[in-house]
Amino acid sequence: MVEERGEHFIQAVERALAVLRAFTPEHPELTLTEVATATGLDRAGARRLLLTLVDLGYLRHDGRHFTLTPQVLEFGYAYLSSRPLPQIAEPHLQRLTGELQETSSLAVLERDDICYIAQVPSPKLLSVTIPVGTRFPAHATSMGKVLLAGLPPELLEARLGVMELRPVTDRTITARDALRTELATVRKQGFVISDDELEGGLRGVAVPVRDQDGRVSAAVNVSLHSNGASESVVRKEVVPRLRTTASRIEADLRMKPTAPM
Repeated sequence: MVEERGEHFIQAVERALAVLRAFTPEHPELTLTEVATATGLDRAGARRLLLTLVDLGYLRHDGRHFTLTPQVLEFGYAYLSSRPLPQIAEPHLQRLTGELQETSSLAVLERDDICYIAQVPSPKLLSVTIPVGTRFPAHATSMGKVLLAGLPPELLEARLGVMELRPVTDRTITARDALRTELATVRKQGFVISDDELEGGLRGVAVPVRDQDGRVSAAVNVSLHSNGASESVVRKEVVPRLRTTASRIEADLRMKPTAPM
């Protein structure tokens, strides 16, 4: 059944987009005949659209083959640049949760606390769920340690000097020197595994997310039950996936322009 279009519908736009979509990773170069076949257009119509897109800078033509130019990235750039960090991160968190079947989250540092800004819960019946907007003491969480470790040294020292390192559980680090040592390790290895410091039986694994300038602006983590996989398994299977997720978020952030001064 053919979908009914409104009176506003401009078929030329539909056809132009069909031409652009004909180019795929499997078929990055196409001839006029191949484009006409892929789109169902006649050769004359396909040729006019192709040459128009060449004139506009979205396609390149070597005399026989047509290829996309980097200018087509404008469309994705405009989309990503209008989206806040949680929306940029969410599809990557969904993918991570799908791979690990565990809850994944994103948080930022707000003074001495972390604030959850995105989360994708595990499909498991007994999953760890923490509502967006929830705050926890940074020193007692995996994401907090990653965010604190990412601060410039002078800013970290100023922060540590006034932080209230209250115990959340009997495993929470409350001594400033011990926390400094822990943060130095986190900074060096680029991830942290935190057991039972926020809640008994809860293991947090986190890595940093860096902004366009390379500064740690957020942290992504996975929440596990601490009596589950061994630490060696977590290092081998969970940490690499977290790092990949952070890299994907960072790649999207690089397409988001910095706000003008």
